Amino acid sequence: MQLASSWPGPGFPTRLPKLPDHDLHKLKIDRSPSAAPRRRRPWRRYALGAAIVAAVVAAGIALTGRPAVDTAAVTTVYPFQNATLLNATGYVVPQRKAAVASKAQGRVEWLGVLEGTHVKKDEVIARLESSDVEAALEQAIAQVKVAQANLELQKAELRDAEISLRRSAVLAPKGALPVAQYDSDVARVSKAHASVDNAVASIASAQANAQAAQVAVDQTAIRAPFDGVVIEKHANVGDNITPFSSASDSKGAVVTIADMDTLEVEADVAESNIASIRADQPCEIQLDALPDQRFAGRVSRIVPTVDRSKATVLVKVRFVDRDPRVLPDMSAKIAFLSRPISAGEKRPVSAAPAAAIVERDGKQVVFVVKDDAVHETAVTTGERIGELVAIRGVAPGDTVVLAPAAKLADGAKVTIAKK
Repeated sequence: MQLASSWPGPGFPTRLPKLPDHDLHKLKIDRSPSAAPRRRRPWRRYALGAAIVAAVVAAGIALTGRPAVDTAAVTTVYPFQNATLLNATGYVVPQRKAAVASKAQGRVEWLGVLEGTHVKKDEVIARLESSDVEAALEQAIAQVKVAQANLELQKAELRDAEISLRRSAVLAPKGALPVAQYDSDVARVSKAHASVDNAVASIASAQANAQAAQVAVDQTAIRAPFDGVVIEKHANVGDNITPFSSASDSKGAVVTIADMDTLEVEADVAESNIASIRADQPCEIQLDALPDQRFAGRVSRIVPTVDRSKATVLVKVRFVDRDPRVLPDMSAKIAFLSRPISAGEKRPVSAAPAAAIVERDGKQVVFVVKDDAVHETAVTTGERIGELVAIRGVAPGDTVVLAPAAKLADGAKVTIAKK
């Protein structure tokens, strides 16, 4: 490379430097086809899009002529629901329930009941070992006999003293007996009377001791406090019973007994709704264990306190009719009613939304969906129960069309709209 030798001014040259020919070829742009960048053809995206379009078209073709319809299920309701003020949930509990134990301490040597056993009041349900208290009872009875024998001895002594006193009372005034002897006989009679009184008191004390020993023996026999059913067994033969104690390897109660005639339902009612409840108010009780059965009930009492943590009031509902299938701790639903209901209102009826019932040719019908087709079914309507209408002619579980179009015909193929 050669640089010009003359500079017209102090800062810029008059001629540019001359490049060699081989350097100029480096500046030429290569426009040959091989030099063009490769483009990625999106044929895979086109293929995927075409497949989606084809699927949509196929679905459209398959659904051509099938209108989409909204549906609802025919359900079972009870007419008394029109008289329901509010609903609550709770549990069945016995009003009278006892954990049966004994004041005595000892080992269980006999247990005569199991869970579910019916017992009568004062029936012996278990026994504790009683050899020690029975021995104490025999000893107390023997002490009573000793005291009674001592009383007889003192009575005999009293009779002898009285005889001596009568003799002295005759002889002393005549001078045949010293006066001192007479005084001695008088004192002897008084002492004999005191001995008799002491013997009588000893007998009473011995009898009291014997009675206490008898109570101790009786306490080893555990009896039912009332008629009921054993609902829980806490001890077995050989277990130690230690009432009022938390000693290890010991039990406090033998069994728990509940009076099934006092079963009731306890329900928590929001304090904002408590004004709708009154004593002796009619109720309907449904147990989860017996879903098809309804039991009549009455509000027994309202516990006059509020649970501040839950803002609820405890309401207790008694059963009007007893049923042996009702058991403690069953979960229950309670409907508090505004009025007593008849037997007919307790029978379940089929019901459907009012929008599913339309008029065709002067009669009321519903369109039942089965196998993707609708079937026009004539029905007879009844009273309105909440948002539903009682109907006859369809069965619970049937699917009916909501608000069927006027052009919907019997046997037409439909598509159920997704909710």
